[in-house]
Amino acid sequence: METPLVSVVIPTFNSEKYISDTIISVQNQSYQNWEIILVDDGSTDTTRTIITTFLTDKRIQFYPLGKNSGTGVARNFGVTKAAGKYIAFLDADDLWKPEKLEKQIDFLKKNNLAFTFSFYDCIDEQGNSLNKRVEAPRNLSYSQLFFCNYVGNLTGIYDVDYFGKIAIPSIRKRQDWMHWLTILKKIKTAKPVPESLAIYRIRENSLSTSKTALIQYNFAVYRQFHGFNLVLAVFCMIGFLFTQLAIKPFYCKAD
Repeated sequence: METPLVSVVIPTFNSEKYISDTIISVQNQSYQNWEIILVDDGSTDTTRTIITTFLTDKRIQFYPLGKNSGTGVARNFGVTKAAGKYIAFLDADDLWKPEKLEKQIDFLKKNNLAFTFSFYDCIDEQGNSLNKRVEAPRNLSYSQLFFCNYVGNLTGIYDVDYFGKIAIPSIRKRQDWMHWLTILKKIKTAKPVPESLAIYRIRENSLSTSKTALIQYNFAVYRQFHGFNLVLAVFCMIGFLFTQLAIKPFYCKAD
C-alpha cells in the first residue's frame, strides 16, 4: 500500500506544558511516513529546549523565528518547508489519536478527495475529558462554513498536488477558518471522516472560551478577509450568531 509523506505543521509559542505530549502523539501514529515541522514563534519559556530533545528523530524539523509574529506567520513558514504530498496541522497543545493519519489518508484515497477533516473530543487545560465530541455536517458546504468554522484545525489535511501550498493569512486570529474557506471555495463541499480522531484542549482565556473575542475576530474576517462593507458584515455576523446559538450545538455530542 502506498504511503505518501504527510507534513505536520506545528506552530509553538510558550508551549512548555504541552509540546512533548503533542509531538509524541504524532510519533505514536500507526501511519509512520510523516515529517513534523515545528516553528517556534518567539517563545520565552523552555519550549525551544524541550523541542531540541526530540531532534534525534530525523523526521522532525525545528525552525525558531526571531520574534513573535503570530500563529498565521508561523504556520505559513511551516508550509513553505513542507515536502509532503499532504499537509496537516496540529497546535502545540492538542493531540492526535494513534490512527488519525492512517484513517484520514485511507478516507482520502477511497473517496478520491483532496481535503478532509474529522470530529474531535475536548479536554480541559489539565487534560481531563470534558465528555464533549464536536462533529460537523457530513457534506460541509462553503455556505455552511461561511457562517461557522466546523473544521477543527487539528483535524484538517489537504493534498498539495491538487491545491498547491495554500498561503495562510498572517493575521493573528481565525486564520485557520480563512484557510478552510479558501479550500471550500474551490471544491464546494467537504466530507469529514465521521469519527473523532483528535483531542482539542480548551484553555482558560482562549478564543474558544471568550465569546466577546470570538465575535470581534469573526467580524474582522467578514470585513478584512471577505472585504465586506459595514452593513454586509453586520448582516453576516447575525447569521454567524444564529448558527452558533441555534445550529452548531446540534453537532456537539456527549462523548
